[in-house]
Amino acid sequence: MSEVRVRFAPSPTGPLHIGGVRTALYNYLFAKNTGGKMILRIEDTDQNRLVDGAEEYLIDALKWCGIKLDESVVDGGDFGPYRQSDRKEIYLPYAEQLVRDGFAYYAFDTTEELAEMRERMKAAGVPSPQYNAVTRTTMQNSLSLSETEVKKRIDAGDPYVIRIKMPRNEEVKLQDIIRGWVIVNTNNMDDKVIFKSDGMPTYHLANVVDDYKMKISHVIRGEEWLPSAPLHVLLYIYLGWEDKIPKFAHLPLILKPDGNGKLSKRDGDRLGFPVFPTEWKNPETGDISSGYRENGYLPEAFINMLAFLGWNPGTPQELFSMDELCKSFSLERVGKSAAKFDFDKTKWYNQQYLRSKSKEELSKDLQEILKQNGVDANDDYVKKVCEQLKERATFIHEMWEEGQYYFISPTTYDEKTIRKKWSKETPRHLNNLKEKLVSLNNFSSENIENVFKAYLEESKIGMGKLLPQFRLSLTGLAMGPSLFEIASLIGKKETLKRIEIAIIKIQQ
Repeated sequence: MSEVRVRFAPSPTGPLHIGGVRTALYNYLFAKNTGGKMILRIEDTDQNRLVDGAEEYLIDALKWCGIKLDESVVDGGDFGPYRQSDRKEIYLPYAEQLVRDGFAYYAFDTTEELAEMRERMKAAGVPSPQYNAVTRTTMQNSLSLSETEVKKRIDAGDPYVIRIKMPRNEEVKLQDIIRGWVIVNTNNMDDKVIFKSDGMPTYHLANVVDDYKMKISHVIRGEEWLPSAPLHVLLYIYLGWEDKIPKFAHLPLILKPDGNGKLSKRDGDRLGFPVFPTEWKNPETGDISSGYRENGYLPEAFINMLAFLGWNPGTPQELFSMDELCKSFSLERVGKSAAKFDFDKTKWYNQQYLRSKSKEELSKDLQEILKQNGVDANDDYVKKVCEQLKERATFIHEMWEEGQYYFISPTTYDEKTIRKKWSKETPRHLNNLKEKLVSLNNFSSENIENVFKAYLEESKIGMGKLLPQFRLSLTGLAMGPSLFEIASLIGKKETLKRIEIAIIKIQQ
């Protein structure tokens, strides 16, 4: 088999939706699984829809995801340029070749003339009017006009497009790796524009020419492109490249959590989760759309979640490193059915990956958050905090938000616990416990617990009479990790001080 070469070819018209990231991921996993190459090509043929910063955004997003490119606008390569606008000069000769060979034609129709044609067809009972074998003979094109008139118009600089000349009543067949055989009759296809009046090709011609010239072996893309695939197959055939048609794989949709319709940014805004890998700021409005990176998600968790939206390994294993995904991935295990997005499962993945990280990795990230909040903490201390908190956290930022008491004395105390658990006897018991703790030379969690239990037994009181109150004094909260481990970690001096302050503040 010749070298596998796949491409991810987004248009820089805005931020990269997670559906696009999944397409990039599947291309990458397939390339790595087969020892092939992953190419990023920027498809900017629609110049009117380009958005400032979108190209830089998608390159940064792919980098964060861990999708490494072999060839791109950044990395270069032997088949560049990798931006279609930089390849502008190569497309027209192919479009003109199609015209010369009778597979395409010049069309001079104005916007008004096209609108009139559609209204005419609707009035005749055609629900979806198309520019095709039926209507082309009544329009302003090189099939209905004389050669002299066509030449005259072109020489005069009249604007024109080039349309493919769709044959009548022929079957176009292609075998899709995911969906099997796809067969479409050309009577159901229209004469698509393949070259625009602005001198740029449309996606249809550009992607076929570029895939051919870049020696793309497999086209892995979203199922929204499946209706266009027969046209692309015809273009390969008409250009004389029938033996170079790539293998196609059209990926299933990603659905809303309730399964009703394609997942969109609006769904994320409505239900409170990101649909972009990284944060996006709209250059025109200034509006900010949240991203997984900025929401505290680990790239490994985000990628693992995306991989399972349409693919399964055929085993019970759910947690995969990128290397494991590369080794396990196959297009044959991608399903035809659309996949429902499950945000809770996404959080579960993040929790699992956070737990698997070492205290060194976690403390490095937590230190960044501490610095942002003006907290200066010893590295070894932060590592110990991470060990205590990582089993309870889903995100790194939660270690700060829910574990501030490791670094700062509480300034407020849980009102519900005070109402339910704090009694007139509580200060006396806390002071007595404090006196017992003063004598501890080794302030280990085990020794603290032994002293605590001994005091309960000596005072003949139950755990509920002192443990919640002790926790409230040290953390200000009703729940958390092992209280004795917290006390040991913050140290004897801080523990005793917090008990004193709590008694005073809560009694006020």
